[in-house]
Amino acid sequence: MAVTPSCVAQAGRSIIQALGAPQTVSNDIERLNSDCTCVTLDRDALCRAIEKAVADPEFCQALALTHPYLLSAQPVFLTKAHAERMQQIIGAIEAIARLPQYQSAVLGQATEIARYRPGPIGVFMGYDFHLGEDGPMLIEINTNAGGALINAYLLQAQRACCNDMNLAASMRTDLDALCSNFVASFGGEWKRQGRTGPLETIAIVDHAPREQYLYPEFVLFQRLFEKRGMSAIITSPNELAHRDGRLWHGERQIDLVYNRLTDFHLEQPESVALSRAYLAGDVVVTPNPWAHAVYANKSNLVLLSDGDLLRTWGVSDDLVRVLQSGIPRTIAVTPECAAELWSGRDRWFFKPNAGYGGKAAYRGDKITRRVWAELLNTSYVAQRIVTPSTRKISIDGTQHSLKADLRNYTYDGKVQLIAARLYQGQTTNFRTQGGGFAPVFVADGAPAKICR
Repeated sequence: MAVTPSCVAQAGRSIIQALGAPQTVSNDIERLNSDCTCVTLDRDALCRAIEKAVADPEFCQALALTHPYLLSAQPVFLTKAHAERMQQIIGAIEAIARLPQYQSAVLGQATEIARYRPGPIGVFMGYDFHLGEDGPMLIEINTNAGGALINAYLLQAQRACCNDMNLAASMRTDLDALCSNFVASFGGEWKRQGRTGPLETIAIVDHAPREQYLYPEFVLFQRLFEKRGMSAIITSPNELAHRDGRLWHGERQIDLVYNRLTDFHLEQPESVALSRAYLAGDVVVTPNPWAHAVYANKSNLVLLSDGDLLRTWGVSDDLVRVLQSGIPRTIAVTPECAAELWSGRDRWFFKPNAGYGGKAAYRGDKITRRVWAELLNTSYVAQRIVTPSTRKISIDGTQHSLKADLRNYTYDGKVQLIAARLYQGQTTNFRTQGGGFAPVFVADGAPAKICR
């Protein structure tokens, strides 16, 4: 994966050149995201659904107080063509990830635990996109992407505020069917590890779970599993024990761990029991260290955006074009490239290979020489900046323009749900008034004047 000094020049190749022609965002959809500022979120309906799910009449009220910027009251609009394009890019990545050459490249540099493959492929993969001038561009992949179930409830609690009937139809969703799809993915993981009996007990595991920002979603998942006939607990990894060929929480045997840890390789002392049970095959863990190494390490984007390398692996030109038009060029930050990257830093976004949640990530035009020196001594990639699309929202009658990214929640390469995150600043942060998770409505287009 070494990169020569010419990598920067190679990375400058135009995406338009790779495509042969530019893609443009639909004018009608742009107009919706710019002009349609009516509120679609029915907060009363959302609270009724959530409170029914958790059997706690105060749950939603408490959520509004503790998470004021978790949910946006207004949606993001997307063309059907862009939704299909994201699925195409995701499918191409999943196809490459199955190649022996690719797996050899990424697992050859991975930790020992990541090279162990028990079978599961990872629930709730998160493929995050910016909608740039040339269409959707993949920014990163996450293996424990949070928010899917919250967004399912959010999407279900929408009311139409636009006159276009096709668009109104796209706003309707079957919450029960979507939740069934989510639960089925856990059953799929159970079977992928060769289990034939019923899946009975699930542990939702994260470090100090009650202190996590998305703890309310853990509760929703717990109730969802219980509703579907399974036992479910929320726990930290240090409360687990490995003995007698099983993983235990107290006196309760754990069949499957829904892993929300950012200890991606189960290396921390509190993860010892979970790590041992996982390597012994005594518990199903999803997502697992193998999935993170194969999909979510940022250095993988160096391979996926290198057309010349992909062709040496026998990847078809059609598939290469899909990836080159859908992934901004990404290169490893090396001493050989350092001078060129620094001089052209305003065109790059720098990310740690094992980063998550925007932590220790820097826009090149914001980086200082001190940080740059530290960065060069760590494992980083440089990714061409793709300016995100924007969504205008109304707050107390005043319009504000927020950045938007698009998260595709997937299982086995198939999109289960698309959600947006609205924010201001460098990365998504859930600290922006009017921002947070937003439902995505897909439409072929709409009249210029649609809002009431």
